[in-house]
Amino acid sequence: MPQVMTGEDIHRALRRISHEILETHRGADEIVVIGVHTRGVHLARELAETIGVFESCVVPIGELDIGLYRDDRNSRPDIEPKATHIPCGIDGRSVVIVDDVLYTGRTIRAALDALTDVGRAVSTELAVLVDRGHRELPIRADYVGKNLPTARDETVRVRVHDIDGQEGVWIERTALA
Repeated sequence: MPQVMTGEDIHRALRRISHEILETHRGADEIVVIGVHTRGVHLARELAETIGVFESCVVPIGELDIGLYRDDRNSRPDIEPKATHIPCGIDGRSVVIVDDVLYTGRTIRAALDALTDVGRAVSTELAVLVDRGHRELPIRADYVGKNLPTARDETVRVRVHDIDGQEGVWIERTALA
């Protein structure tokens, strides 16, 4: 299974995305960073902390569980619910949703639906570590760590130290159903 990003590549990409977010928003005053469970939460923490270091501030970090909003939840009964926690209101603020891999767009559609139940942001943007293509919905990322064209029979595996004990991005071949 080939490794396409090291842990240092991930950190470098998140630093770059942090700068891009700050350029777009001219600072961090009204930004809330929200990670999609599971690995998106870890990436969101690093992203928010990096923005905070650059701006000498604390950027609110939230966690979003999309389980109840997935369009395939009936076929995936083994998915265990996780907590949604957003430490501040999002009304009138700019939300940056963070996820590890953007593929069909269905996870982000579910995240947008879940976020609608939380409040009404003035803007919502998407930051992803990897965009692998193959979209099924008209969704695109505003900030991308790495564009990684893949075949449908490949899977992109993002690993973060807190969960997996190692960091990096790998591509593996899978059997199509």
